[in-house]
Amino acid sequence: MLELQHVSKHYGERVALDDVSFTVGDGRMTGFVGGNGAGKTTAMRIILGVLNADPGAGSVSIDGAPLTAVDRRRFGYMPEERGLYPKMKVLEQIVYFGRLHGWTPAAARRNASELLERLGLGERMDDPVERLSLGNQQRAQIAAALVHRPDVLVLDEPFSGLDPMAVENVQSVLSDYATGGAPVLFSSHQLDIVERLCDDLVIIADGRIRASGDREKLRDEHAPAVWELLLSKDAGWLRDEPGIRVLSSDGGYALFEADSDDARQQVLRRALDHGDVVSFGRQHVSLAQIFKEVVR
Repeated sequence: MLELQHVSKHYGERVALDDVSFTVGDGRMTGFVGGNGAGKTTAMRIILGVLNADPGAGSVSIDGAPLTAVDRRRFGYMPEERGLYPKMKVLEQIVYFGRLHGWTPAAARRNASELLERLGLGERMDDPVERLSLGNQQRAQIAAALVHRPDVLVLDEPFSGLDPMAVENVQSVLSDYATGGAPVLFSSHQLDIVERLCDDLVIIADGRIRASGDREKLRDEHAPAVWELLLSKDAGWLRDEPGIRVLSSDGGYALFEADSDDARQQVLRRALDHGDVVSFGRQHVSLAQIFKEVVR
């Protein structure tokens, strides 16, 4: 488990991170979301040792022990800014990064070839990076972060510039790492992808953590208490129920708020009396709605 505890970072008078704490569990995909300048990249760079936190202001640990340079060699890191050599061939370059992590030439080539095939770059292995589209360069950058088969992944905007097919390829690869037990932390502005992929969520704004934890628990905590009812018959009678405010209705469908659990349960009892209940439950809200609610 990767853990940040009470980490702060100042640049003069500007606060980049303010008492930031969150965890990335083993085998968990953790989405790290926030607006531009919220502090995501700063936190990731502190995890990787690229930046130092303020002296005495917090710690970063792995499996309960302070994170060391040796530990960080087990990390796979993808920065938001691409760092590939444009004149170098794709396969040659990924092999080179594997060799830097201590893999033999044969093992590094095997890992690189397998990754590039999975990421949809099998036919572009012998092309120089500069001939690739921006989306394909992004995929090559992901391969560079994964070629040494890291135990922990920290990825800054890995889905930026990817088309839907490439997003699926990358999702599949990252999910395999999580399934294998690796903590995976990734940032993204594409909230639909985060919602689809992550197990846990960390929301940051103005350098402060506004919410963190299991995605569905956060949805329950921060989503408005709005209920959906779908009947096989007309649901117009719901407007006359005490303690109920109908927000919208159409035939057998109604969206409503309830003053109490008793009022909501009474709706369900009445619905069962009026006809077959097709569905009844709390309205599903998107991650984008939760994000707006949390950072408001």
